[in-house]
Amino acid sequence: MTSSEPLGESTERRVRASFAAQTMLATLGASIVELGRGRVVLEMPSDPRFGQQFGYTHAGAVTALVDTACGYAALTAMAEDREVLTVDFSANFLAPATGERFRATATVLRAGRTVVVTRGEVHAMTGADEPRLVAAMQATMMAVAPPPARPDVPGT
Repeated sequence: MTSSEPLGESTERRVRASFAAQTMLATLGASIVELGRGRVVLEMPSDPRFGQQFGYTHAGAVTALVDTACGYAALTAMAEDREVLTVDFSANFLAPATGERFRATATVLRAGRTVVVTRGEVHAMTGADEPRLVAAMQATMMAVAPPPARPDVPGT
């Protein structure tokens, strides 16, 4: 499944509305760069508020970005009446997370009716330099019924 397959208008609206309700991603300054069927690209700027003790961007921020990209890649392959939750993921950090911004690209490896397996990569981006791979993830996502609306949670 690749982004060469067109993404339906209702699916794109659903993904964008869900992303807009993600307060964690808003805090990280993340944005959608690309949406396609089975492929999502997100980006976030480097921010010293999300640094760890050595000054690198914290693994928690990097993981949140790529987990979210994997989740939305999975959602693009799910039925319109489903939402997505992460069941499991494994992340490998391959280099220190330093750069001006981070780009997470996620693709669907296998989409079933209930379970979707995805893969994601995070590249550090600095100026015109070649993007540098800093993390890789494999994640399992589950299609679930939408939870009931909650007035205390934006977007529900």
